[in-house]
Amino acid sequence: MEIVFTDYLSDLYTSVYETVLNPRKRVFLGYILLALIIASLWLKLREKNRASTIVKRLFSPRIWWSTSAKADYQLLLINKAILLAIVPLLITKMALATVIFQQLYELTGSRPLPGSLLPDWAVPIFFTLFLFVLDDFARYFLHMLMHRWPFLWAFHKVHHSARTMTPFTVLRTHPIEGLLFTLRSILVQAVSIGVFLFYFGDQVDLITVLGVNFAVFIFNVTGSNLRHSHIAIHYWRWLERILISPAQHQIHHSTRVRHFDKNFGAVLAIWDWIGGSLHLSEPKTKLRFGVSDKIDVDEQTLKTLYLRPFQECWSALPFTRKR
Repeated sequence: MEIVFTDYLSDLYTSVYETVLNPRKRVFLGYILLALIIASLWLKLREKNRASTIVKRLFSPRIWWSTSAKADYQLLLINKAILLAIVPLLITKMALATVIFQQLYELTGSRPLPGSLLPDWAVPIFFTLFLFVLDDFARYFLHMLMHRWPFLWAFHKVHHSARTMTPFTVLRTHPIEGLLFTLRSILVQAVSIGVFLFYFGDQVDLITVLGVNFAVFIFNVTGSNLRHSHIAIHYWRWLERILISPAQHQIHHSTRVRHFDKNFGAVLAIWDWIGGSLHLSEPKTKLRFGVSDKIDVDEQTLKTLYLRPFQECWSALPFTRKR
């Protein structure tokens, strides 16, 4: 038992430091540094701020060391410990991909000949883009459900309760939400791998940079971490109908009623455009973040963040409502 616990602590330590040192992670320090550079250029060239003002805005203790930000950091560490214990119990993406592969074979009775559908050079491109698009759609769809279904919103509110945002706010989630997104990721990867291996066999490969899907890498190095920040970088209006800008995601966190349930997308804005939830950025609007303008004294405490969602979830279930 002592050996198992020691191994668990070692894995937890590795998981925590990899969060910022592994290029596969959203908050990899390299991506955060690039985001700071992009933000600096925006504040200098677009908003004409002085160097001293830029430094103050980017590194303000009121943002990075606020009560809300401290809750972000605590949730990150505790959730790592919780999910590290749960994830090994889940089905793996390869096990599920094998099931999907077998089901396709049973349905069709045969597999295409190697190279009969696409040339070798085209398969990795197709697979990389397919995985990226399917993953982005799945994120959008689950995110939308978390806002539309009251018992899921009870848990997702933990993320939206952030009053100030830093790149680490992306990891400010309730463990239930973290588990749902983990299952989503497993399903997306399993479907992609199972289907492509069935149709293309050993032609399948993923185009990566530093071990990251090439499309995701581009997203990360072009300021993905600014979406959870106080620097409202917006795109051209036509581009915001295709890609979600940092300012658009900040609108998603706004306490203004007209901004509720808008911009669910992670990278692509086309899902929101199709679904009617797209909201373009408002450069002249000053935003406040949170679930509502009303501030509860204990809203950033661990007790509230971890336990209140279960109470609200129970109350949201149909059979618990008073008639």
